[in-house]
Amino acid sequence: MSKTLSIKNKIKKFNKQIQVSGDKSLSIRWVLLASQAIGKSKGYNLLMSEDVLAALDSIKKLGIKVKIHNKYCEILGEGINGFKYKKNLTINAKNSGTLGRLILGLLIKSPKKIRLIGDKSLSKRDFSRITLPLEKFGAKFYYKTKNKLPLSILGSQSAKGIKYLEDKGSAQCKSSVMLAALNSSGTTTIKAKKSRNHSELLFKYLKIPIRVKKTKNYDFIDIKQPKKIMAFDYQIPGDISSSAFFIVLTILANNSKLLIKNVNINPSRIGVITILKKMGAKISLRNQKDYRGERISDILIQSSNNLKGINCPSKLNSSAIDEFLVIFLVAAKAKGISYFKDLAELNQKESPRLNWGSKILNMMGVKTELTKDSIKIYGQPDLKITKSITIKNYLKDHRIFMMSTIAALTFGGQWKIHNKDSINSSFPTFLKIIKIINNK
Repeated sequence: MSKTLSIKNKIKKFNKQIQVSGDKSLSIRWVLLASQAIGKSKGYNLLMSEDVLAALDSIKKLGIKVKIHNKYCEILGEGINGFKYKKNLTINAKNSGTLGRLILGLLIKSPKKIRLIGDKSLSKRDFSRITLPLEKFGAKFYYKTKNKLPLSILGSQSAKGIKYLEDKGSAQCKSSVMLAALNSSGTTTIKAKKSRNHSELLFKYLKIPIRVKKTKNYDFIDIKQPKKIMAFDYQIPGDISSSAFFIVLTILANNSKLLIKNVNINPSRIGVITILKKMGAKISLRNQKDYRGERISDILIQSSNNLKGINCPSKLNSSAIDEFLVIFLVAAKAKGISYFKDLAELNQKESPRLNWGSKILNMMGVKTELTKDSIKIYGQPDLKITKSITIKNYLKDHRIFMMSTIAALTFGGQWKIHNKDSINSSFPTFLKIIKIINNK
């Protein structure tokens, strides 16, 4: 099978209904928390991507039984710190920063050294942002290259709650400390810059002793060690980050309409919808309901012709951090200049995404002004691409591949996009859904 995707024709007009795969953030959190529960937990609509399969493989290596059935996944938890720690154990987080950082929080009582490795992209990312707070619990870390994978963790049997300031807006770092708190005596207190709150909602649903006080810029979270967590079943809603590609595809396509069913619209995740609506996109939420603290909705999108540039408020950054690449595509078609600032975090992702977003727009003929943490995009409402564009050497970042696919289908040109298999880490059915939308 070719690992390069060639696109020569723009997408035809469409009126379709789709469902996207399960939310990746919730899928990984369900796996890790089910491993700490007592008894049999079932996860429905679990995202079967490489990242989530790596999470399942990790808990299996730690002695937890996992069964994958046709309609659900079953995890037989052994309770808090119920892992079996073998000698010379290596856990492979592959491409998943969420898994790599969160699982370290569950290993702070490991009596034996456990090695954590990842792929080339994950091995370039900074792990000190999570190893430093976990050291406060008493864990020790050993590196080959300072602050990078591979690393080894050796836990402490006398882990005590800590005080932690999370000032980057990283839900991964916050959640890792929250998971470490499950294994620590006393209270763990976190002052966290606003970021997605799936872990807090799951902790509340599972009756883990947690108190959250929200202020304008920070959340103050207190967690006490629970006596136990009971097994739980969970129906994982569709992923807003995956939906974003089809939202933008529809906005930029001609005379088209799309309904995406059962998507998680957690307020800490829907910055993409807020930003795009401010730019004039036609998006509406239908059939909203609550599920275990999360908000679920159908999303109706229509082609949008009168898009306008935006001076994007920084306060929306954390709730749209994974969607900025496709937001940039909308800015490329919008009237006027769009300005996005305080986005240094984007370059801490699977690839330096801020730089790559600018580079791809430049290849398309769109003018940008880039700094280390901001981008100005000079929109061209009549942009049509006729030249050839090749996208490669981008550290196999799944979102770069998907952004390029949406650009090719909506702006035209002859595109060759390398590393088609990069989508397997987060959204293996992406191209299948594109086919469904593009077929009459």
